Amino acid sequence: MIAPTIMIKEKKLAALGLQNTGLHYQLSPAELIEQTVLRGQGILNDTGALCIRTGEFTGRCPKDKFIVKDAVTENSVDWNNFNIPIEEKYFHQLKKKLLDYLGAKEEIWVRDAYACADPAYRLNIRVINENPWSNLFAYNMFLRPAENELENFEPEWHIIQAPGFKAEPLIDGTRQHNFAVVSFTHKTILIGGTGYTGEMKKGIFSVLNYILPHDKNVLSMHCSANMGKEGDVAVFFGLSGTGKTTLSADPNRKLIGDDEHGWTNNSVFNFEGGCYAKTIDLSQEKEPEIFNAIHAGALVENIQFFPGTRQIDFSSSAITENTRVSYPLDFISNAQEPSTGGLPKNIFFLTCDAYGVLPPISKLTPGQAMYQFISGYTAKVAGTEAGVTEPKSTFSACFGAPFLPLHPGKYAGMLGEKMKKHDVNVWMINTGWSGGPYGIGSRMKLSYTRAMITAALKGELHGVGYETHPVFGMQMPVSCPGVPAEILNPRSTWADKTAYDAKSKDLAVQFVQNFEKYASGVTGEILEAAPKY
Repeated sequence: MIAPTIMIKEKKLAALGLQNTGLHYQLSPAELIEQTVLRGQGILNDTGALCIRTGEFTGRCPKDKFIVKDAVTENSVDWNNFNIPIEEKYFHQLKKKLLDYLGAKEEIWVRDAYACADPAYRLNIRVINENPWSNLFAYNMFLRPAENELENFEPEWHIIQAPGFKAEPLIDGTRQHNFAVVSFTHKTILIGGTGYTGEMKKGIFSVLNYILPHDKNVLSMHCSANMGKEGDVAVFFGLSGTGKTTLSADPNRKLIGDDEHGWTNNSVFNFEGGCYAKTIDLSQEKEPEIFNAIHAGALVENIQFFPGTRQIDFSSSAITENTRVSYPLDFISNAQEPSTGGLPKNIFFLTCDAYGVLPPISKLTPGQAMYQFISGYTAKVAGTEAGVTEPKSTFSACFGAPFLPLHPGKYAGMLGEKMKKHDVNVWMINTGWSGGPYGIGSRMKLSYTRAMITAALKGELHGVGYETHPVFGMQMPVSCPGVPAEILNPRSTWADKTAYDAKSKDLAVQFVQNFEKYASGVTGEILEAAPKY
């Protein structure tokens, strides 16, 4: 490692204005963990995982993520509440301040890594961190170059991250002291004032969500993906709480990745080299792969221990509900290596419909698939306060609105085109309520949901009869192996059919109202797929 370390130190970082004597380049996880513990920034749990706290921020701050508005982005980015413009002068100002701040440090940590498992789309990244545990996150989450690739490694993008640096909003053009600023012209992500590691991961994801569809004709997706023994690929979209991680973790199928993928003309590939999983209420019984990945090399964030022990209390949300662990993909026993697969045969849109309206499984036409993709719907129980039982709808375009620089219609159009070209089946799976809304009905059994997905993957739903949902239009199978036929049509599970019809209309209205902001940027085929009421 000596040669590349000298190269980076003397030739590469000097170009950025960094002349640190205490430069730590490409350290191993063991070295980064040891340095974190020695500096009092983390401790090991009883299984050897490094446990840290990210400080003031324990999650992303969407209102503090900015994209530089310039000649490259002005007419291509879909400027909205997630894609917030910032002037280029503020980018240059913040970059200089950030580099001056890091340049004055006795130590900094630098890592060369890349995104995209498909070599044709590889994106080289240089990550510069203020703390060793942040650099461990970069090791876990990005793909790792072989040692012989480092000497001639040329970064296309930089991430410069310093939690201790705080912006001055009135001077620096930010909303408050923390920020994440992306410049597509200068191919740099600046992150300051927040130690939340996910800002680095989602920063690169946002970059790929621009570059791949806009420049490479590759559909970028916020999804998990797995592959069967015959090489058949399945893709799972879904917001938090819908079962995306659980349902894509199938012991009979190889995991390509759990969160970020690209779809080319002939393959699906993972963007990442690791997993970043929620750990709230984690158990070995429910999610054994994640539970067993929490050992030496894993980075666990914002958890609590049981008193007097180093055993993690996964039920505790004392610091945050968003407790997390990052670990390399090879910590998963059935990970696909390399993390690529062929063309998808089946796509699943997962929703947890707490209103009990949507079918437990239904098949979508291309138009309906694009409409539902743009809608990105789920409904959760509104809260935990006494007496609050009414569900609350959530719509997130393409199941990842905060990370999409382009108009959602762009991603949906590409999805529809690929669906038709490759004759892909698209299914909507409701992992939520049946027999009534939350408080009246009951949650769909996980065993039934798994049976429905298995039947779809095996092609066992091709020869069965279907009914059309009267409001949402999707096709509902009348039978499915391993599933009671009476639960497949949601209306038939409600004791009060009039109440079902009313709730179905209410949900349809919410869909239509939500879609109004996208209507001008989509095709007539998509608009025609709106629910009818």
